[in-house]
Amino acid sequence: MALANDLVTIFGLPAHPLLVHAVVVLLPLASVGAAALAVVPRWRQRYAWPLLGVTLLGVGSVPLAQWAGDQLYARMASLDNPLIARHADLGNDLLPFALGFGVVVVALLVAGRLADRERAAAADDPAVPQTWRRIAVVVAVLVIAAGAAATVQTVRIGHSGSTAVWTGIAT
Repeated sequence: MALANDLVTIFGLPAHPLLVHAVVVLLPLASVGAAALAVVPRWRQRYAWPLLGVTLLGVGSVPLAQWAGDQLYARMASLDNPLIARHADLGNDLLPFALGFGVVVVALLVAGRLADRERAAAADDPAVPQTWRRIAVVVAVLVIAAGAAATVQTVRIGHSGSTAVWTGIAT
């Protein structure tokens, strides 16, 4: 990475459009993976760590893309383009969606692990309460909702950015 006139670049290109691809790929991928683990509990043990890794990378890439976007926006502010302003406004709203999604993924993995232990204990003793199994179901619903919200917001932001670029940001 190089600093060119207060703009972070990668191989001479502004970093923002490159970093955005991490968000656009990883957040929806984590959302689909989390929904799969929410619906098919037996996959949790095998895929919990990969899901956690993809989720953390996706959530962590959001502030990097926003930071590079803020730099690019400051550089292009003189264009006074409402499409760029709309994209920047939408982009600033993604972090709470991503963080909320990340929190419920962690909650799903923890509650799911405890529910699995509870289920195993219940095989030996039917009197074992179903507390964590119920919590895991509630968290699974929250994961699906939060993943959908983060994905929809990511698509909205990406669409506004591509619209700004493809309609001619210099006009």
